Amino acid sequence: MKRAWFHIGILALSVLSWSCKDESKSRVVSDIKFTHEANLSLHKAETDSIVTTLDIEIADDEYQTQTGLMYRNMLQANHGMLFIFPDEAMRSFYMKNTRIPLDIIYFDADSTLVSIQKNAVPFNETGLPSEAPAKFVLEVNAGLTDEWQLEVGDKIKLSVLD
Repeated sequence: MKRAWFHIGILALSVLSWSCKDESKSRVVSDIKFTHEANLSLHKAETDSIVTTLDIEIADDEYQTQTGLMYRNMLQANHGMLFIFPDEAMRSFYMKNTRIPLDIIYFDADSTLVSIQKNAVPFNETGLPSEAPAKFVLEVNAGLTDEWQLEVGDKIKLSVLD
């Protein structure tokens, strides 16, 4: 009987130790800060009027494009992440490890909006594909595309900071 309690105690300590390690890892990962790398303006197609201007973090390498906004606890309303791919192709995103509900906006090589995935649900691993080939993908807080009344055909203009 003493041996059984000894093994249970060892198991409990192992689980406690393991969960503490995981907790410290998630604490480190959740401290990812926004990096202002560019300014982006969204323009209505018909009038070229500016809908809004955003501070942008750029994801343009394999690690950044795979990680995106994962593990972030918040995204300010005037912030977004722009994914820049080397080519124009059908794209699909998912919300694995993403804590923030997002709108995912797809743009072609001419910076023209080709499709929107609205209100992507945090942690959902269902694919959220573009409806046409895209070279750029913009992630913003969920609901902003409706607030801005974005439509297929609208444009983006990017100004990278020095």
